[in-house]
This record gives sequence, C-alpha cells and structure tokens, in this order.
Amino acid sequence: MDTAHIISYLYMDFKIKTTEAFGKKITVTDAGKEVARATLYVLKNDLHKEPFGFIEDVFVDESLRGQGVGTKLAREIIEEAKRHGCYKIIATSRHIRENVHRFYEKLGFTNYGLEFRIDL
Repeated sequence: MDTAHIISYLYMDFKIKTTEAFGKKITVTDAGKEVARATLYVLKNDLHKEPFGFIEDVFVDESLRGQGVGTKLAREIIEEAKRHGCYKIIATSRHIRENVHRFYEKLGFTNYGLEFRIDL
C-alpha cells in the first residue's frame, strides 16, 4: 500500500511517499538471559540502488565488556548488512562515549560527521 500524498506550499508540491525499510535484531543469551543485542535497520533511498544499514540499540552487559562479545556481535551485524546488499552502515554514538568510538574504529568504521537530533 502506497501512502503517498502531496502537500502544497506556495507554488510547490511536496510529495511524501513510503520507502522500504526493515529491522533485524540480533540477541546474545547466556543461561536464558539476554546479555547483548544490536538492531540493524536496512533502509533505501533514491540516491543509491542498494540499501544502507543503520545500527541501533547496541548493548553488551557490563560484566562481559572487553571479552569479545561486542566485537562478535558487531561483526555479525556487518555480515547481515552485507547479506542484504547494503553499500554502507551507519553507527552513531554520543560524544562522551570515547570507548565506543574506539570500538567502532577498531571494526573499520570512520568518524564521518555529526548526528543532529530532535527528541519528539
């Protein structure tokens, strides 16, 4: 179902249409308890034929940090993005989370810019 509609402003029309997107959540459990997780959102836009990936909700239990669980989880997310034909993956992190920045850089991510946000 296409939810396209048009908004007029002055003499211009703004067309709003639905695009493809879906999410894949990977969880890690130990004795039935979730100890790590990450979600990959696969999105499409009109700039590229291929989709891109957006990583969200990355978490590793504090007791397991530094033991390779996060690295394995991130590599699995990257492979999942490749399986879906993504041409890039975006991962965000707050400025104060320097250890997370180093983690992403170790995985091959580049600090590419800033994220701007409005909480709704």
